[in-house]
Amino acid sequence: MSQSHKRIQDSSELLGFTPQETIQGFYEVKGSKFLSFLTPSAQEDSLLQSLKSAHPKAVHFVRASRILNHCNQIIESFSDDGEPKGSSGVPCLNVLRGENLLNCACIVVRYFGGTLLGVGGLVRAYTNALQNCVQEAKTRNLLSPLIPQGALSLTIPYSQLSKLEYEAKKLGLSLQKNAFLESSVQISLLGAQNSLDLLKNKL
Repeated sequence: MSQSHKRIQDSSELLGFTPQETIQGFYEVKGSKFLSFLTPSAQEDSLLQSLKSAHPKAVHFVRASRILNHCNQIIESFSDDGEPKGSSGVPCLNVLRGENLLNCACIVVRYFGGTLLGVGGLVRAYTNALQNCVQEAKTRNLLSPLIPQGALSLTIPYSQLSKLEYEAKKLGLSLQKNAFLESSVQISLLGAQNSLDLLKNKL
């Protein structure tokens, strides 16, 4: 698998989208069949194993993935799995990039139909196969927004505690009371960074 790293700017805005479950697409050209799968990145290895067991006569299992790590870097990887260089793995990766998909992987299973497609034909075929899969995910509302998460620690007077609990609940934040002091309380909040920023502006 070829791999690259790309750092993104810190942001409280939407980073991209991630699949909720494994979605399947299909494309056929000149007898070659392309079965495409989009899946959460954590399921990539198990999906690949199951596909190889289910499709023993398939000739290629092309892969690509994009993962956002804890350092705010996007880790990208791809594999042509024996197809001509640049004809399959990179086109699949480009679809993931173009659709702003993160924490996901795709696998395209190819059955050879007896006619050589050439590099250009393979690029179009793998691109179309995965685009069909992504469109299926959109149609079924199976892509979830990926929003940066954050944490916030506060020490507030007891008089503000009820208001803070109300605002945190309204914004979908997790609140934990860490320590009760003589006239104040130490609070930890976890949740979407944009919600934490909104809360800070209200205090």
